Amino acid sequence: MAYRRAVIPAVFGGLLITLLMWWAGASAEALQLRGSTGVLGIDSVNELRSWLAPWSYDASTASVDPGAVGATRYADLYRTAMQIRFTALFGVFVAGALLLVRRLPPTRGRTPALLLALWAWGPVACTLAVTLSAPWLLASREHGSFRILPQLASVISSSGPVAVFAGLLTAALTVLVARVTVKGEAPPPRRAVPPRAARVAASVGTAVVAVSLVVLSYVSVAGRIQTSFSGRGLLSEPGDLLREWLLLGSWAGPSTAPLGDWLLYRAADLLTLAVVWWSLRLLPGLLTRITVPAMAVGAVCAILLGLLASELLRTVADDTVTVWGPVHLFSGLGSNVPAALTFGVLAGTAAFAALRLTGGGEGDHPDGNRGDGGDGNAAKSPEPQISPVSPPQA
Repeated sequence: MAYRRAVIPAVFGGLLITLLMWWAGASAEALQLRGSTGVLGIDSVNELRSWLAPWSYDASTASVDPGAVGATRYADLYRTAMQIRFTALFGVFVAGALLLVRRLPPTRGRTPALLLALWAWGPVACTLAVTLSAPWLLASREHGSFRILPQLASVISSSGPVAVFAGLLTAALTVLVARVTVKGEAPPPRRAVPPRAARVAASVGTAVVAVSLVVLSYVSVAGRIQTSFSGRGLLSEPGDLLREWLLLGSWAGPSTAPLGDWLLYRAADLLTLAVVWWSLRLLPGLLTRITVPAMAVGAVCAILLGLLASELLRTVADDTVTVWGPVHLFSGLGSNVPAALTFGVLAGTAAFAALRLTGGGEGDHPDGNRGDGGDGNAAKSPEPQISPVSPPQA
């Protein structure tokens, strides 16, 4: 797809997700209306408030006392933080969507892959926007200079499940616009990736992800990461920040929980790794051009999809609806995005290196189609046409 054809859906998606998140933040005030707790329940209302608060322009979420000296200055800083947050959200989503739409154009079976990738990119863009605006948000708090790193870790992880739902709607409409922009164009060729090279690359990338999900997320290792730093003063407890960017989960041995529950949560972790492996196996064959940025962004999206699948599995088996309310079931959606960014970039880069070393994706198929794309279905090469030889002239 031409560059200008990819700009239209990317900009549309950026505007749409920005408006959706702004609308979600503006809707936070509706939860304060009389009768909202009676309709939804106090637990559900409190849960929804925590989802929407990071995107609200209401200065009261900045913990500013209206009667305090300098409260107006703190409120102005908060509004500046929110302006930066929404501007960054638009820019980050457009940048990622532009890359995805160019490398995964919605033609010839790539449409489902583009839809899933854009859906996963929504929470990523929201988390990056929250991270970029975090310094201004911390400055807007009266005690923002106290324990900066733990506060920064808390802000980064506050994007919330609302980004997942907004990302799904944004992805669907963005793909629809992208389909309209490429209507009538010839589909770009798909690369020939040997199945062995695709499997090796997927295995290497999945192994990188497993380091976080299996090794670093074990409670004893995670505890050392978080408590090994005993700093004092302004930059105390950097372990809180490292935990956000390094851990994709948390698990312990079966002695700390019933065996059935332990096996269920380990099955969810295995589902995450399975989704990551399958996505990385198909990704090289789907890309119009295999590059490090495309593989890195694709790996980040693959991890997010794996985390969403595992969280949905846990939601089905959760029996706390009667205790915490139905909204609590989705509280885990969109979590661990910072760690997905860290290990997604590493996994994508490692998978790209494995592809190069194994000779995968070095060229396109001669007739414009891919060979097997890593899915095990090798394309048949056309039989040579032999022209009849004319008899010698007398």
